[in-house]
Amino acid sequence: MKMVYRESEETVDVLFLSRLQFALTIMFHYLFPPLTIGLGIILVYLKWKHIRTDEAIYDAAARFWTKIFGLNFALGVVTGIVMEFEFGTNWAVYSRFVGDVFGSALAAEGIFAFFLESGFLSLLLFGWDRVGKWTHFFATLMVAIGGIFSSVWITVANSWQQTPAGHVIRDHVINGHTFQRAEIVDFWAVVFNPSSVHRLIHVWIGAFILGAFFVMSISAWYLLHKKHIEFAKRSFTGALMLATVSSLAQLVSGHFQADTVAEHQPAKLAAMEGVYHSTNGAESYIFGWPDDETETVKYSLGIPGGLSMLISGDPDSHVMGLNDLEETWGRPPVWLTFQAFHLMVGIGMLFIVSTLYASFLHWRGTLFETRWLLWYFVFAVILAFVANEVGWVSAEVGRQPWIVYPTIVDGEPVGGLRTSEALSEVVRASQVLTSIIFFGMIYSLLFVLWIMLLHQKIKQGPDWPPSGKESKEESVLRRKESLA
Repeated sequence: MKMVYRESEETVDVLFLSRLQFALTIMFHYLFPPLTIGLGIILVYLKWKHIRTDEAIYDAAARFWTKIFGLNFALGVVTGIVMEFEFGTNWAVYSRFVGDVFGSALAAEGIFAFFLESGFLSLLLFGWDRVGKWTHFFATLMVAIGGIFSSVWITVANSWQQTPAGHVIRDHVINGHTFQRAEIVDFWAVVFNPSSVHRLIHVWIGAFILGAFFVMSISAWYLLHKKHIEFAKRSFTGALMLATVSSLAQLVSGHFQADTVAEHQPAKLAAMEGVYHSTNGAESYIFGWPDDETETVKYSLGIPGGLSMLISGDPDSHVMGLNDLEETWGRPPVWLTFQAFHLMVGIGMLFIVSTLYASFLHWRGTLFETRWLLWYFVFAVILAFVANEVGWVSAEVGRQPWIVYPTIVDGEPVGGLRTSEALSEVVRASQVLTSIIFFGMIYSLLFVLWIMLLHQKIKQGPDWPPSGKESKEESVLRRKESLA
């Protein structure tokens, strides 16, 4: 492989800054795609309910959430373009190495997903009262499916980095320089690599949870302020069903995902759970503070034998620690991987408890009078964003020092690419730092713009009641407010 001709200190600076730049840009971008996917499913549900019941309230709800969907879709597209340029500017060696694999996956994403999604988007946004209800429902369905298809190919490409399959490594020589390249020999083995299916399901469920909590947040705000009562109740109820089912499903999905990590990325699992030393009956921590100096997890609360039980079904089974895995796999940053993973799990458990409790109150008919719980749902959407972000942090930081994981042959890593070897040869630390500053300024403005436009749409509310009419309930509430 071609060496990176740069002084060691400069290499460290460029490596750190390039990783920081990509982390900041992709984490900002990832605010929008899962929300778009989650809202897309909710739009399909609302359109279907309107067709089945012919109740105007569902039509008003679909129109309102479509406006917010369009805003998020636009920002998702704009922020996603930047990352593709970063592959070439900062990670040229990496781009050469994965080009054949990623080229196939991203081409499929463009053909089967993006064109499908964007092609029907205009009909979804501007086809109200211009096309038939079934045509508009079909457009809504295609946009939702397009978003899901897009996530398929992106997740397949990322999963291949984690558990590569269906390729061979070949040497190539250009202008006297030799470099290695992963080339596809079995496309379907790439698509169905060992982690892609479980990872994809995990991503989808996370998106459904975010979309549901987003809808519940705005609906709860309306209910607390006694605005758009009927609309908010219908929206909240549908989103609560999706959130409850998805939160429970994510627990099962997470277990299968952890099994895959244990089998194919044992060093990542050890970092996630703070296992420094190989042991029988490994503990599963609820929280703690990993300390690399003492190689212990301080201030911890754990379940004895819990990790061994989760991995093998035997609470006394053997679990490899980082000290024994490091020579073969390297050592990921333990503290960040551990905290990101446990924060994701903790939020997921909170969502299970809160959605089940809210569903119980809804069954009893007291949910919308329980103000403290509605206030919780107003702000819980922030936790849903955080859970999606830290899930990826634990996955990506946990695979270090590899940008493409190796396969193990006779106890030795073969075919991977280390992050430190994936940098572009000519980019300098000052250039990367300058771009981080400018990206930070632009993305800060985009975030403020997103919040302002979102606030404006929430303040305007849905176009309900139709033709300026009020429901009986809203009319009574308005009179009470005027008297107060």
